[in-house]
Amino acid sequence: MTTEHTFQGKWITSGRFAALEKRNVFHRQLAPAVPPESPELQNRHVLFRRKFTLTSEQIKSTKIYISADDYYKLYVNGRFVGQGPTAGYDFHYFYNEMDLSDYVQPGQNTLAVHTYYQGLLNRVWVSGDHQHGLILDVVADGKTVVASDETFLQHEHTAYSACGIVGYDTQFMERYDAAAPEVGFEQPDFDDSGWEKAQLRQNAHYQLFPQPSSQLVFEDIRPVSLKREGNRIAIDFGGVYVGVMLFSAHGPKDSEITLHFGQELLEDGHVRYDMRCNCVYEEFFRLSGAQKDILNPFDFKSFRYAEILLPEGAEVDMDSIVLVARHYPFQLTAKCQYHDEKALAVWKLCVDTLHYGFQEVNQDCMDREKGYYLGDGCYTLLTYCMLTGHYVLIEKFFDDFLATKFINRGLMTCAACAMMQEIAEYPLMMYPLLYAYCRLTGNLDYVRNRYDAFADILDFYHEQYTDTDGLINRSDKWCVVEWPPNFQDGYDAEIEEGKMSHSKHVALNAYYLGAIKYFNAVAGLLGKAPYADLSPLKTAFVKAFWDSERKQFRDSDISQHISFVGNAYPYYFGLFPEEAGKQEFLRRVREARLSKTSLFVVFPLLAALSRDGEAQLVHELLTDDMAWLHMLREGATRTFEGWGKEMKWNTSLFHLTMSVGAMFLADWNLQDILLA
Repeated sequence: MTTEHTFQGKWITSGRFAALEKRNVFHRQLAPAVPPESPELQNRHVLFRRKFTLTSEQIKSTKIYISADDYYKLYVNGRFVGQGPTAGYDFHYFYNEMDLSDYVQPGQNTLAVHTYYQGLLNRVWVSGDHQHGLILDVVADGKTVVASDETFLQHEHTAYSACGIVGYDTQFMERYDAAAPEVGFEQPDFDDSGWEKAQLRQNAHYQLFPQPSSQLVFEDIRPVSLKREGNRIAIDFGGVYVGVMLFSAHGPKDSEITLHFGQELLEDGHVRYDMRCNCVYEEFFRLSGAQKDILNPFDFKSFRYAEILLPEGAEVDMDSIVLVARHYPFQLTAKCQYHDEKALAVWKLCVDTLHYGFQEVNQDCMDREKGYYLGDGCYTLLTYCMLTGHYVLIEKFFDDFLATKFINRGLMTCAACAMMQEIAEYPLMMYPLLYAYCRLTGNLDYVRNRYDAFADILDFYHEQYTDTDGLINRSDKWCVVEWPPNFQDGYDAEIEEGKMSHSKHVALNAYYLGAIKYFNAVAGLLGKAPYADLSPLKTAFVKAFWDSERKQFRDSDISQHISFVGNAYPYYFGLFPEEAGKQEFLRRVREARLSKTSLFVVFPLLAALSRDGEAQLVHELLTDDMAWLHMLREGATRTFEGWGKEMKWNTSLFHLTMSVGAMFLADWNLQDILLA
């Protein structure tokens, strides 16, 4: 946990960025899009160096407080220390605190920082806004001995050039040139005599806060299979991880090693680097001609397999090949309540996914999007926190998304980024998580301090979208309902992205009533009056959607169609007016199993079944051959984005959503966090 710190250092940058005015990248989704960042400002790697001295006494208690926009990697005396920060808005930007006592020495020390400005408008960072910079203080024995200012030297790193953009403008693929003069910049004896002085950021208006979440940890993953065939080296790391591959090589100057990465293999045994998830993981390592060049990637990828294609005369030190996996600290405290082989296999798959998938935030996938999503993020986050007993991430999650109200009172789909998307049900999915947080932690003061902010979201939905009967009848936010669309079971309502809807539909209104239901329960825990009277809303809901003959809910008030998904959410939120209707839906569940559920229905469905004492059915669904076990039969080491590789046109094979299976396999009583 980082402590409060008042910086003496100033925001510093390079001449390229020093005088740029902040560019506003924020807007409602249906408003005109912001133009892309200027190409000359994209993919900029800016390095900083500073020498400083310490006494023998000072090195016993030396800390650094540091932040950068978009990102930094910190080295002290040539050794990697850490990286960050987690993304944030400039009015609530994060900094890290790290102990340097094991990295510094009496006498002269070298501080080196590799910063990065990506410049793409995506789900990863708030980038493309012209804001780049570094700020830091080194504090030894209680006194600031280094503060970022114009005494720092800076230079752009020319080793990195782009060789493609992957995903949804998610990241640049890298061509790394080991002959670049900046290689080795982190070493104390590096010659920086040709570097320029750093410049102060003239328009830096950050409000800095200690990052409440932990920093990443790193694991060296060695290959389980390493084969050399001619000029090709085939590598299998045994599972899909998130990180970078390192190795050393030598060969003729300017010759290039081709690198392929992927989550699966082709039939001929080569790596499928043109992946299902719209990422072409092909990169290049240009050699310097020296006896030993070390590949040093900056950005991370999600992969299991790698392929090294060598040019004539090049060789790789096979023993040096390693995948450095990055993830959020993970300490499992829960146990699987079942002992059968199938349940344990699903448990391991889900737990491993959460262990190696969580990053600085709960990204949905670590390849195509790297998105910090509000919707399914509620489910994966709750699962992660209950497995580990670590609830700080939920608090940060709430605060990060409440911060998006400066764009829209009804919140945005992704937080701390420059991709503008609004999905109507996502903010409403927070309220069951809020109630669960209250019950699990008892930290009611945290919720009490944010009660008005959560109430304002529901106020916004009521003011902007509801009809005279209190139901949502229009929306300028689109609805997912279930994803991909082939799992919507023909859901008959206006839910298209990029369009206004002008009718009532059952899924969104079920979420709306469910949010009020759970928020009323939160109010009760806080000793407050209910937020709203749910009774007239339930009456209106039944009147609008209930089919009394078929004992199920229709998709909309202007449709006769009845879908599985259109009844799953009313079941989750306890909105069936008749026991016969509930039993009819349970019959459909037993018949369909999980064949009609995907990213958004599976958690509410299993939660409702668990709440209602359907333990045997839950176990059957968790161990159904066409669900998680189907992933395992297709070679999954982490949960897929769906039950199989072919279920979606851009499937990620390392996606967090389906890891929620662990929630229902674990040995706890879910009744405490679910409302009847």
